[in-house]
Amino acid sequence: MIVTRGLACQYPGGAALRFPDVSVPQGGTLLLRGRSGSGKSSWLALAAGLMAPSAGEIAVAGQALRALSPVQRDAWRARHLGFLPQKLHLSAALTVAGNLELVYFAAGLPVDRAAIAAALLALGVAELAERRPRQLSGGQAQRVALARAILLNPQVILADEPTASLDDAAAREALALLLGTAQGCGATLVIATHDARVVVALPQAQVLDLDRLPETAV
Repeated sequence: MIVTRGLACQYPGGAALRFPDVSVPQGGTLLLRGRSGSGKSSWLALAAGLMAPSAGEIAVAGQALRALSPVQRDAWRARHLGFLPQKLHLSAALTVAGNLELVYFAAGLPVDRAAIAAALLALGVAELAERRPRQLSGGQAQRVALARAILLNPQVILADEPTASLDDAAAREALALLLGTAQGCGATLVIATHDARVVVALPQAQVLDLDRLPETAV
């Protein structure tokens, strides 16, 4: 679950961004809706513990993030959070399986190759384990990145503009994959988007509209 109260952040020399309060139950879906520059990425960074709020509180998966030191936040994030960035950031120097092994190193856990194989199989890309990212199509790379995000059965999955630059059919597939994967591991799903198709495709999702926030957001 995710709960915020009076949440705000501030960049040097900029106005404070003050976000509406939100409460998302475990297993629920939240859409962060807004144009480019509306504060979506800032909200995701706060939820991931990548930046500290300038005011207010945020609790993610039952953990109050203000209570953690930076080192503790890194460890918490690695074990409890799955992140699907808009730019997938797969290491070109590693195979697909090698990219997923990095998840265990970040979490300080022994590599579980059986779990890696199972995650790739669940997302329909098991045969790609020994390929390099440059050998993947865009859809295949997105599936690999999602396998990486869910490898440790996270309690929360954050997805940043997952339908950007996709045609209608590919966008529907990406959303179905995200939602099905989150439901499969009982994770709370947060999707940051400016794509109206996402809102139409997920009518039951909770929506947090950030379009009224200052354009200085990133």
